[in-house]
Amino acid sequence: MLKKIDISKTKDVAQACSDAAFNDLRGHFTDPGTEYAFKVLDGKEVTGYLMKLAAFRHLRDLQRQGQPDFPFVYDPDAVNKALLFASVTPDVDSGDPVHLLGWQQFIMAELFGWKTKTGGVRFTKSLISVGRAQGKTMIAAIIMAYTFLLDSLGLSNQDYLVASINWKQTSKLLGYLKTMLRKVTEIEPFKTLAKQSGLMLQNDQIIMKKSNNVIRAVSFESGQFDSFHFRTAIVDEVGELKNRAKTSKILSGQIKIADRRYIQISTSYPDPKVPFYDDQRMLTKAMEEDYKRDADTYLCLVWAQDDLKETQDPKTWAKSNPLLNSPEQKRELLGGLIDKRDSDMLAGTIGDFQTKNMNMWLNEKENRYLDLKDINASIIPRDGFDIDGRDVYVGFDASQYSDDTSLAFVFPYTSEDGQHKFHVYQHSFIPTSRTQQSIAIKENQDGIPYREEERRGFATISHTRGGDIDYSDVYNWLLDFVEVHNLHVQSFLYDPWRDKVFIYKLDQENNWLIEPVRQGTKSLDEPTSFFRHEMQNGHITMFDDRVMQAGMTNAVTLVDNNGIKIDKNLATDKIDCVDAIINCFYEAMLHFEGVSRDDRGTDDPFAGWKQDDINSFYKNYSF
Repeated sequence: MLKKIDISKTKDVAQACSDAAFNDLRGHFTDPGTEYAFKVLDGKEVTGYLMKLAAFRHLRDLQRQGQPDFPFVYDPDAVNKALLFASVTPDVDSGDPVHLLGWQQFIMAELFGWKTKTGGVRFTKSLISVGRAQGKTMIAAIIMAYTFLLDSLGLSNQDYLVASINWKQTSKLLGYLKTMLRKVTEIEPFKTLAKQSGLMLQNDQIIMKKSNNVIRAVSFESGQFDSFHFRTAIVDEVGELKNRAKTSKILSGQIKIADRRYIQISTSYPDPKVPFYDDQRMLTKAMEEDYKRDADTYLCLVWAQDDLKETQDPKTWAKSNPLLNSPEQKRELLGGLIDKRDSDMLAGTIGDFQTKNMNMWLNEKENRYLDLKDINASIIPRDGFDIDGRDVYVGFDASQYSDDTSLAFVFPYTSEDGQHKFHVYQHSFIPTSRTQQSIAIKENQDGIPYREEERRGFATISHTRGGDIDYSDVYNWLLDFVEVHNLHVQSFLYDPWRDKVFIYKLDQENNWLIEPVRQGTKSLDEPTSFFRHEMQNGHITMFDDRVMQAGMTNAVTLVDNNGIKIDKNLATDKIDCVDAIINCFYEAMLHFEGVSRDDRGTDDPFAGWKQDDINSFYKNYSF
């Protein structure tokens, strides 16, 4: 039994390596893939945190071989076979044989060296990410050429896929592949193999006539993936896709293929609210929590910078630009990167360099409210904060049309080192009426996996006949939550222009301080600025809740003469839970000052209404 190792809290891979005691592996495994892993962990290769995790995972899995609950083996002979093929493939520009660097050899080793105990494919899904101009297209072409020519031996009627965002990018990958196959089949044994199989390079596909094995080039614009069952699918620049609607067609078609491979390759993109980033975060957590063995068949290889401060430190850029580790390429490449960095800084577009060349995910909206790094830094494990028995401020933001209805909870607390902090929590109620028609459509529109978040306890999807939110359900959920967790409600804060019956009922049946928060910048400027300041200074914690993270990512800053408030750029950009959180901070920001606001005004939700209007409202409203 291996020692339990959890890197998620410490982020200390070096200590994890010491705990794992890998020295016995050094003399036993000498293949290029394992050698690269040791170079990464020994500090002989400039790599970032995510690649250190991948190297640690590789060595840790070598230790697991032979254990009853680990159904995989590492085959160095298979690694050498794949690298031998790569060594004779020609560079499409020069025609010279490709010389793979250590990081490229590691990709091949992970993909082809790890197998099931019966010799099948271990990593049926792979995520590979690296900075711009690092040869992603070339390595993708080598992988596809190898699987098509050699992994298909003895098979017939097999479909293979190369795909990208549009036809221009798809045809670039296909063009690389054609050039590579054209040249590699000039040498033996591939010349004979091509002749015997009837290899033909056509306009939008490559086909073996004798076996009817076909590489198809399909762009995501066309989306014509139905009815195909791709043995190997390589999708390029998938980080631009906003939802899983198109890739799910590929994956669903692969279900019955035993040795399937789905390989997604991309750089980072300005919008982090995409499946590629979600998967990267999920896989990072799986590698950190080594003992859980989650995502055992999903490979994650990400070459990226660790901090935006490294923009000013070219010595670190090999983390995202591993070609800089090649003495032959370093001088020219580094000069180009420095020029790009400097020109982007002068033009005020440094985010493009940081996203594409440093391969870092940012929240790149010009008027963004919060930075992605601050959002990510605030996330703590589910067992890292106990909400039971605490003081809490409750915020409420009700839905309008397709918006979510959100309840927010802000828990003030003092950390072990004496810092005043706030833990934020939310629960959203999700409508499926009107244009959404189904939760699947709404998930794709909003870019939020509501069904998964409902399972994890952060959302409730409406199951009423019309799909609208039943506010009695919201009311009952709130009271149950407060009672179950024995919460001491300090204030309930809400938008006074809406939800008057809900507020009236809450006021009549509970001994809470119920406080309206006007939604203009004059009222919201202080709590909006305070929450951002606390987030930037590491004083906010929250659980890994994608509804909340999406809201924080979507929120932009609206400025007028009275100050700031949050807004959104698109109707489908959900920020409801953040509105509710900021309502909370109208009072929560004063918690450690021992004071409350004097100008809270009336807590009567019907203030200013005529009695006839109130009577009419009750008569026509069913709660």
